[in-house]
Amino acid sequence: MKKIIISTHPWQTRAAIMMDGKIQNIYFASHAIETLERVYIKGIVTKVLPGIQTAFVDIGQDRAGFLHISEIDRELALKKIGKNTEEISDAKLSTSSENKKREPKRHQSPDIAKIFKEGEAILVQVSKEPIYQKGAKLTTCFTLPGRFIVLMPNIPRIGVSKKVGDREERSRLKELVLKHLPEGMGAIIRTTSEGQQEKEIIRDIKYLVKTWNAIIKKFNQAEPKEQVHEDLPLALQVIRDHLDNDVDEIIIDNQDTQKKVYQFIKGIAPEHALKVKLHTAPPPLFEHLGIEKQIEDGLYKKVELKSGGSLIIETTEAMTVIDVNTGKFIGKKSMADTILKTNLEAAHEIVRQLRFRNIGGLIVIDFIDMLSQSHRQQLIRFFEKTLKERDKFQSVVLKVSEFGLVQMTRKRSGKTLTQQLTHNCPACKGSGFVKSIKTECYTVLRAIKKELLENKKLRDKLEIKINSAQLEHITNIEFNSILQLEKEFKSEITLSGLDSLAINRYKIKKK
Repeated sequence: MKKIIISTHPWQTRAAIMMDGKIQNIYFASHAIETLERVYIKGIVTKVLPGIQTAFVDIGQDRAGFLHISEIDRELALKKIGKNTEEISDAKLSTSSENKKREPKRHQSPDIAKIFKEGEAILVQVSKEPIYQKGAKLTTCFTLPGRFIVLMPNIPRIGVSKKVGDREERSRLKELVLKHLPEGMGAIIRTTSEGQQEKEIIRDIKYLVKTWNAIIKKFNQAEPKEQVHEDLPLALQVIRDHLDNDVDEIIIDNQDTQKKVYQFIKGIAPEHALKVKLHTAPPPLFEHLGIEKQIEDGLYKKVELKSGGSLIIETTEAMTVIDVNTGKFIGKKSMADTILKTNLEAAHEIVRQLRFRNIGGLIVIDFIDMLSQSHRQQLIRFFEKTLKERDKFQSVVLKVSEFGLVQMTRKRSGKTLTQQLTHNCPACKGSGFVKSIKTECYTVLRAIKKELLENKKLRDKLEIKINSAQLEHITNIEFNSILQLEKEFKSEITLSGLDSLAINRYKIKKK
């Protein structure tokens, strides 16, 4: 049973996609912090670096966004460079969502310096939010998502969702969209378009084309670094992207939001309007459905499997590593069958966790070793099939490596669950561990000696404030070291405990 759950408060809106009581996707929108993803901005080119084929664009944020040449649409580049002066290679310029193929006159590396000049204004769309120390990732391969199609206003190419399996239906949808799209535009046909009437899809196309024309008009009138267009509010975004025939209920805990969602659905899919329900009774909606607990569990690296096995999920800036363990599961058949069953269960749960935690980029999975080649193939086929059926983001899965690892990539989109809900620990600074009390005490003793060495003329008194646990360790274990320092430097050292000080902090005061 699939449900869309939306909780709105004055400070935040949260939306969860539930399947059989488990979170498949979770979204957050703070009412005080703007979301950049999918936003259109009139940016100003600040730097063009041909060496890395990247232009840096000021979009009014703390860090400039970066626009790589692979994210520049072909028509814009040809227009900038000049059609008669240089033919740009398809392979170098275009992304996977590139427009119609052309036969290049000659293969050569494109030069981004011939496309953009510093100081010029360009229309860009944010494809990825700023992450870690990187600015926002920008693109000119624009997309406008609708209910049935994603409009590509400057890429004349038609794509169909892989989940639309029927060949005749795929052909019908392609012909329909191609017939009603303005010249020079393209689209990706979404899964929700399958079986839809022609008038519904045409209405979606007209709405998106009208929106694109408004964007161009506003860009011409906008000030530098001004936002030209932003997506729908989160509650309506989730309805647009996830509402389909599989949805049984749409439960909302805010009456104003419920009315807006109801009116929105009535306009785009009236047959689903009666699925909208209001929840006002205690306990709060997310707590009532067990969502709060699942969000909390999603911040921890260990995930328990029903069979007794477990996953360990650890993310670094470079990649995410997932380890599969059998745990307490011993099975009832042979060891090989037990391992296969655990791996298949783990593969199913990994797909959910990738969506739930919004993990993208390079992912390495260490499944439990399997000697049988047929079992390995069965696992990979099942994993790829589950990704295709349950995950809308593009992913590529390689075969099991010589070390028994499965490598894959998944498209990044925004911040991970951990990045959205946490920040680095002030004690460990994100390393995940802190030094022992003994080690920190040795650090304090070295700091005292350094202070005495550097201030030979001011050896009267030193007052040291440290954490209470450190004070207890020094007075019980290392008190003789303090006495030796006092004797060696003819100084008086006073130690005092302070619970408010972190274990790796101390204060030295000279008197």
